[in-house]
Amino acid sequence: MEPETSAAGVTREAAAGLTLLSAAVLALIVANSPLSELYQHLLSTHVQIGVAPFALTKEVIHWINDGLMSVFFFVVGLEIKREAIRGTLSNRRVAILPIVGALGGMVVPALIYSIINWNNDIALRGWAIPAATDIAFAVGVMAALGSRVPPALKVFLLALAIIDDLGAILIIAFFYTDDLSILALGLAAAGITGLILFNRAGVMRTWPYLVVGAFVWVCVLKSGVHATLAGVATALAIPLSGVKKGTNGPLVRLEHALTPWVSFLIVPIFAFANAGLKLTDLSVNDILSQIPIGIALGLFVGKPLGIYAAVRTALATGLGHMPHGASQMQLFGTAILGGIGFTMSLFIGTLAFPDPDSSAEVRLGVLAGSVMSAIVGYIVLVRSARDREFRSREH
Repeated sequence: MEPETSAAGVTREAAAGLTLLSAAVLALIVANSPLSELYQHLLSTHVQIGVAPFALTKEVIHWINDGLMSVFFFVVGLEIKREAIRGTLSNRRVAILPIVGALGGMVVPALIYSIINWNNDIALRGWAIPAATDIAFAVGVMAALGSRVPPALKVFLLALAIIDDLGAILIIAFFYTDDLSILALGLAAAGITGLILFNRAGVMRTWPYLVVGAFVWVCVLKSGVHATLAGVATALAIPLSGVKKGTNGPLVRLEHALTPWVSFLIVPIFAFANAGLKLTDLSVNDILSQIPIGIALGLFVGKPLGIYAAVRTALATGLGHMPHGASQMQLFGTAILGGIGFTMSLFIGTLAFPDPDSSAEVRLGVLAGSVMSAIVGYIVLVRSARDREFRSREH
């Protein structure tokens, strides 16, 4: 989504964050109610799409994680391309700060998780879980603060989260890939080549990209690479500019059309399907085990430390410039909000630990770290805004 500072933009961002939170809370309620068995049965129900022999059969949970989330990653790809060409990331002086912050915010949480789980080879597969930031949740929390936060700080957080998503996409591609099918990858590459040729030929209709993109998705699904990456590849091939100079291409139209569906339907459905943690099944040993502790500390401690330290270093060396109108405390509060991993952290967790026992520990760690980051980040930003108002009155 494009960064907005208008009342309508702030309201929509806050509403998207609230919808996501509501879906997660509902999942927790249902998972710990008499509806728990129905909830699990629904997610494990097999659904066939297509007609044999050209049919795909998967559990509902996999259709959500592999299918619906491909649309989410498609929109992320559209955002990344727009931001890199026209948006915040197209200005090197403005982009350097969120780029450096995002890198620090990925490295430090991964190190903290790895140190805690160093003696467990299986648990180490989850090193990337706390390295992610949830765009909808983090920006939604900041949007709820309204004018108490400078617009430049909101743009900084949005850019940081987008770069963070790009990092997560690369991590999924390189570190969470199963045995590869060369034939399927070859067909996917042929489809992507077709998308690039459409772009070069100036094709401005959306349907050719979407049809070939669906073909690429099926090929990637069968290749061993996670299917959601097909959404990113398709998005990057869609033209941003129209044939006539100064006009918009299909990318802008698609992003505007799909963002509400992703924010208010697809991501909440993912949250509802993946955040259902049955608390009665957790023992003290589960709560204090290495995986949830590593994830929670990675998000709540590692994220703000990594982001803030990297940003302060960039500012001290003159590589970047402080977001206009922001204080150091507001910058630190924003870094804390970067610890809201939620959607992307849960998603990477499903790839790292597909077994039910470990997935419960992943959910616990992600929920704990994200909730603490949201609450503390919000409090710090509110307090810093009040301090600035108090000092301005004194002068």
